[in-house]
Amino acid sequence: MKIISWNIAGINACERKGLLDFIKKENADVYCFQEVKSSPEKFSEQVKDYEMIWFPAQKKGYSGTLVYTKIKPISVTKGIGDKAIDNEGRVIVLEFQKFYLMNVYFPYSSRDLKRLDFKLRFNGLFLKFCEKFRKKKPVIIASDFNVAHEEIDLARPKDNRKNAGFTEQERKWFDELIKKGYIDTFREFTKEGGHYTWWTYRFNARKRNIGWRVDYFVVSKELRSRLKSSKILEDAYGSDHCPIEMEIL
Repeated sequence: MKIISWNIAGINACERKGLLDFIKKENADVYCFQEVKSSPEKFSEQVKDYEMIWFPAQKKGYSGTLVYTKIKPISVTKGIGDKAIDNEGRVIVLEFQKFYLMNVYFPYSSRDLKRLDFKLRFNGLFLKFCEKFRKKKPVIIASDFNVAHEEIDLARPKDNRKNAGFTEQERKWFDELIKKGYIDTFREFTKEGGHYTWWTYRFNARKRNIGWRVDYFVVSKELRSRLKSSKILEDAYGSDHCPIEMEIL
């Protein structure tokens, strides 16, 4: 199965930049999109052979997740059971025969860290939620985690130690996730730095590759032997993020 995950920073804007052509070209089995910023009644474009599963935020033009899948899921779960979090449309879970696939858009803790407490609350609740599913089947998390886990995961770690997405609290939670038996799949195949998935639009950052790796495929360790590849599609444009791709046997 080939899965692609992408924070598209608004489906309508990304569609104008070639999103549907990208979907057809890559021909993945499943696409997990985050920060969709729309709802099905406002986006009528269809792609042949794919089912669309939406979970928009209640607030217009904000957050939201969306899945395009060729493979019909056994079941679909939207949200984690917390009203304040679920109003933002952050989690879709698809059950397949051999695993659960979770499309997740983690909160951004904001430039002044005003949403850090909200994010840490989300993180804690999500991990418990995830572990419940894992008791039944292995789990794949396709997500913009809105955190760079290690220093190697951003271009300028020393300048960002107290900034959103690289605070000690956010990184410590990612440590906890790994200790629970989850794997950062990209690091199974690529050990060196310099590989990022998000760049600010300012300062010509993407061209200069001054970025952050905040988008990950994380899987429960039971799936390690079935990993075929995990990579960054850095040449794909349409958002301030680029897509990531994972293939699993």
